[in-house]
Amino acid sequence: MNKFLFPLWMLLVTASLTAQTTAKGYVYNDANKNGKKDRNEKGIAGVSVTNGRDVVLTDGAGQYQLPLGTDNIISVIKPSGYNVAVNADNQPQFYYIYKPAGSPEMKFEGVKPTGKLPASVDFGLTAAADNDNFTALIFGDPQPYDLDEIDYFTRGVVAEVEGIKNVPFGLSMGDLVGNDLSLFNPYIKAVKRVGIPWYNLLGNHDLNFDAETDEMADETYEAHFGPSNYAFNYGKVHFIILDDVLYPDPRDAKGYWGGFRKDQLAFVENDLKYVPKDHLIVIALHIPILDIWDDAFREEDRDVLFQLLKEYPNTLSISAHTHLQRQEFLGKEQGWLQEKPHHHFNIGTTSGDWYSGKLDEKGIPISVMRDGTPKGYAFIHFNGNQYTIDYKAAGKPADYQMEVFAPNLVSSVKKNKAYVYANFFIGSKNDTLQYRVDGGTWKDMEFMEKPDPSYTELVMEWDTTNELMPGRRSSDPEDCNHLWRGKLPVHLKDGEHVIEIKATDMFGKIHTATASYKSATIK
Repeated sequence: MNKFLFPLWMLLVTASLTAQTTAKGYVYNDANKNGKKDRNEKGIAGVSVTNGRDVVLTDGAGQYQLPLGTDNIISVIKPSGYNVAVNADNQPQFYYIYKPAGSPEMKFEGVKPTGKLPASVDFGLTAAADNDNFTALIFGDPQPYDLDEIDYFTRGVVAEVEGIKNVPFGLSMGDLVGNDLSLFNPYIKAVKRVGIPWYNLLGNHDLNFDAETDEMADETYEAHFGPSNYAFNYGKVHFIILDDVLYPDPRDAKGYWGGFRKDQLAFVENDLKYVPKDHLIVIALHIPILDIWDDAFREEDRDVLFQLLKEYPNTLSISAHTHLQRQEFLGKEQGWLQEKPHHHFNIGTTSGDWYSGKLDEKGIPISVMRDGTPKGYAFIHFNGNQYTIDYKAAGKPADYQMEVFAPNLVSSVKKNKAYVYANFFIGSKNDTLQYRVDGGTWKDMEFMEKPDPSYTELVMEWDTTNELMPGRRSSDPEDCNHLWRGKLPVHLKDGEHVIEIKATDMFGKIHTATASYKSATIK
């Protein structure tokens, strides 16, 4: 044997092994939008790329290099000033899946074998005129369990925002479907109709329930949507999308638990190294990091996340999952490490109370949630590193921000305990609500946490009817944490009286509503 051949052979083997344990490529300006790097297309420097744990920046030529295992998704973290391509279904194409052997065999198919890694895994971006002032459209839990509910979602929610203008992207907050992962494609076709790039995150009803480890529980999700942990930038906002569903539950291997694996928290830490401190950090996850239910979220994981965010004065976290709506402000008691409380918005759902309730004029369930919040969606308006939020009740005018409950008739001479109630959907206990009757003096309303009587009335209709109604009985009422009441005055003249309600939200916006009731004398 030639003594020079052995070292050359070893060099080739080493190079081959390196090629399969290292991903490298370019992030480049895809000027002609053909999806491949042409010779005259320049690389983009300083762009973050990740393997799901490690994060690196591209060099001056736009090149990156990352360690690679046998189950990785390489993704570019879209910088501000650029767009990623979308496929025919408006799903952003910012990732490359590397699973040489494919996903393990499960009830619902995962990723097919991807084979050998390409010599260069490149990501094309196109220059865009990012505006620091923009709006994102947010859907909570579409969660259809069958094609009928896909239809309810499509006609009841998607149709309302189809062709929307001046909104650069949308995001669904998990539970894209209801356990039947064959519904991913019908769901994708539904949100495609909105007509804008659409991001997604994983919910507890989007899992491969026959997976033996948490790492394998998102295989079908990955096949349809890519990584379940990723990030992107728009304007002065950095979005981090996280799978916070631990399945199987690490405590007893049954069910699920809210929290993160160590590699996910490592991804957040590595990602934030390259994010300016003055940017707004938006954490999007399915299960809320709140103490809504006992032990619903692993507190030590929340503590680590808060530790990673402590140097960022502008933060927001958003979730869904509960089929309720609430605003919470987390302070030191919850482990937050800044003086200014952290705002967590638990968003109401597009499926409402799981497509229950009476049918509307289109044959779609009204699906009011258990706290009286109507099904709907949110708009988050960003201006630099600041934001405001609007909630839009599906099928209702934009100014429908409160449900008001008042008695129909009260005595005009006897003492009474009649109250007017206002369920202010976007509200929190920090907000101010006032009311007045017949143009009188404005008075403060009393905040309380109890079931919304307007929702209780909806449920009771199912229990007191003498005729079966189409649709499905709504769930039992739960306490609403955005409910106020005011005592109605007595000794008014017989006849109709007008109640005006004025709500000032956390962003200083004023919302109004009216109702009426009658006074009468017993004869």
